[in-house]
Amino acid sequence: MPVRVLIASFLEPEYVEQIRAVDSRLEVIYEPALIAKPRYPADHKGDTFERSAEQEEQWLKLLAESEIIFDFDQTHLDDLPELAGSAKWLQTTSSGVARFLSERGYDRRMPNTVFTNAAGIHAQPLAEFCFMVMTIFNKGFLRLMEEQKAKRWERYAGFDLSNKTIVIVGLGKVGEEVARLAKQFRMNVIGVKRSTIHADPNALNVDEIYPPDALDKVLPRAEFLVLIAPHTAETENMMGGDQFALMPSDAVLVNIGRGALVDEAALMASLNSGHLRGAGLDVFQTEPLPQDSPLWEMPNVIVSPHSASTTNNENQLITDLFCQNLHLYLAGRPLINVV
Repeated sequence: MPVRVLIASFLEPEYVEQIRAVDSRLEVIYEPALIAKPRYPADHKGDTFERSAEQEEQWLKLLAESEIIFDFDQTHLDDLPELAGSAKWLQTTSSGVARFLSERGYDRRMPNTVFTNAAGIHAQPLAEFCFMVMTIFNKGFLRLMEEQKAKRWERYAGFDLSNKTIVIVGLGKVGEEVARLAKQFRMNVIGVKRSTIHADPNALNVDEIYPPDALDKVLPRAEFLVLIAPHTAETENMMGGDQFALMPSDAVLVNIGRGALVDEAALMASLNSGHLRGAGLDVFQTEPLPQDSPLWEMPNVIVSPHSASTTNNENQLITDLFCQNLHLYLAGRPLINVV
């Protein structure tokens, strides 16, 4: 009896063939006409589209009969648990999916399905985004662009990252990569991690490590603050007016975690007052960022449309991870990145 694998989001043909080549027991189903077309490389949600009645009937049959599903079906997010009754494993293409699963009751409605995420896949691009933001502000890049437009030659002095202190809130795989790069820039690295029991600072590439309840203690040293924590009841609005006031004057915030971590009104107030030098934001309280948000026009804010993790080779990396997990699944062994 073949093991049916349904690919539920766009994937390049060469990666589909890579999955098929894992084992002859696999029956890999990929029907591009039944899923959304990508708007950009590694777009897993896709453009708006509708299936015909006949296509929808075909798709529902595939969902019902598949044992393994690659990615969420964006057209049936609410009723997927009822439609995918045969699914024993679903591999997601995102990292932070725990809240999504619990909010929709997938953990309760799909008790026999294992969910795995893409943790680690996005570590390098997200870390690179953090250093892009820090370098933009340290080297006066935004000012440079204005000077270039005005054809004005005026020399200036920037700042080095060496000996600056970076506080990283969230030391998962992304946080570890940010910390690793920070050490290469000879920065002082402080990590804030949910559980510090048995945590080895050297292994995590940090000089010091603290639990979340010590955040206020380390904020006065945070010349650069990087938020990578998930959205939970404990982390919601963790950065408000009081917290921004604790940070050094001229500090820079980078948020690649979730928009709900930051009180945006308090952030804008701190930026407008000049207390914070700048902010690089990839996530927001409301997405897409509303047209009337003042953040769009603030000269010391970099707005990124929740795209810092997306790169042209993402699908290759996710396919490699999925294939690793397929080998483990077929061997009856524990999967990688179980949520």
